Amino acid sequence: MSGSGLVIGASGFLGSHVVRRLVERGEPVRAMVRPTSSLRALADLDVEYVFGDIADVEALRAAMAGCDVVYYCVVDARPWLRDPAPLYRTNVDGLRTVLEVAKGAGLRRFVFTSSVATLPIGAGVIDETAGPHNWERLGGDYVRSRVRAEDLVLRAAREDGLPAVAMCVANTYGPGDFLPTPHGGMVAAAALGKLPFSVRGAGAEVVDVRDAAESLVLAGERGRVGERYIVSAGWWETRALHALAAAVTGAEPARYGVPPTVLWGAGLVGEVVGRVTGKDVRITRTTMRLMHTMTPLDHGKAERELGWTSRPVEDTVADAVRFFTRHRRAA
Repeated sequence: MSGSGLVIGASGFLGSHVVRRLVERGEPVRAMVRPTSSLRALADLDVEYVFGDIADVEALRAAMAGCDVVYYCVVDARPWLRDPAPLYRTNVDGLRTVLEVAKGAGLRRFVFTSSVATLPIGAGVIDETAGPHNWERLGGDYVRSRVRAEDLVLRAAREDGLPAVAMCVANTYGPGDFLPTPHGGMVAAAALGKLPFSVRGAGAEVVDVRDAAESLVLAGERGRVGERYIVSAGWWETRALHALAAAVTGAEPARYGVPPTVLWGAGLVGEVVGRVTGKDVRITRTTMRLMHTMTPLDHGKAERELGWTSRPVEDTVADAVRFFTRHRRAA
């Protein structure tokens, strides 16, 4: 299978779009998924499947055999977990196993899906040269695990010769968000007129999932080894995104705007409920902080070095809403 690409985490939101983009380019694709993974996002694509887990060395060796580029799209993105062990098991320990196998696989590129959460916050616009990271306490174990993961990848490039590139991907929106992601779910709710209030000033860097997938494919061709690239269409206020979603369907937008301090209170209540019930609750102080902590970023490096471009966020939100609407009717 010479000249092929391997997508690890191919059944996920971003991973499935990476597979789709490679297929559209006429390239042979190998998709590594777990035996329990849903393949609905890949059902219409002609790809070779390899079933296995990122902790299984032999499965990883078999999956990488004969591949030129590995696109790594695995992440546990559950910052609300009361027990953070699964975050580190997947985001750090599992990645470490993959990197050890990749070092001996003769790859041309190892394209790692990192996060804009690995970048520092501060005054002005941040680019890839900014550092060090300065908000792990605010971001909790999810952000800590992501920072450590990126460090592992860049150290492997620097010290072990792994041809790795780290892609700092913003919050992804668009079609194919079957689960959906937490932020995608809010867009779906807004499109249905089910968001009674919005948070003033809360916002994040956003990008179309199809454009994010394209950035990974471009990095596999021309990304500079040991470098990281910001993949974002820009910073958007969450309230504005949800208003766009409501406008697509004609739904009533959120009537009330509340200050960010309300998020802290809601997160605290969620944590109390979690302790009382013994269950994970998605609304925690950490998840609420992640809604409005990020500062604006400069994605010019990806444009200059990779030839990457992003579509208007308005188009992305409209396509996401159309997907959610169709999917809801079919459910």
